[in-house]
Amino acid sequence: MGFQNPSQEKIYQYLEDAKVIAVVGLSDKPEKTSYQIADILKSYGYKLYGVNPKLAGQTINEIPVVDELTAIPETIDIVDIFRRSEFLPSVAKEFLKTDAKVFWAQLGLSSEEAAKILQDQGRNDIVMDRCVKIELNKKA
Repeated sequence: MGFQNPSQEKIYQYLEDAKVIAVVGLSDKPEKTSYQIADILKSYGYKLYGVNPKLAGQTINEIPVVDELTAIPETIDIVDIFRRSEFLPSVAKEFLKTDAKVFWAQLGLSSEEAAKILQDQGRNDIVMDRCVKIELNKKA
């Protein structure tokens, strides 16, 4: 049986409870989806951190960028991932080094291996192949 997303109600609950979101793979290019979604999340009032080793130390669109999840100085509610599916297992391993609450892979991204890595450690708040912007719009 493969990975199953939580119920729609649970997904809404994640978005409602969240205050801090880490955007893994944040781009400094306004035409990129990660930049656009981060901008939308900012407009909803979330506090954002970008995670991108190539851009660490910079501020992109008023969002501080760090090199890895463990460098974020506060509890992360949602880790919103914009990296190709084959990178999700390594992001899951980094996620486990933090007290982040929800592992969220954007639309088009999923990995059974990443889900297993997380679930084996009792981390079951996982969303894959869903877009936070679409979910926020459905909720509104």
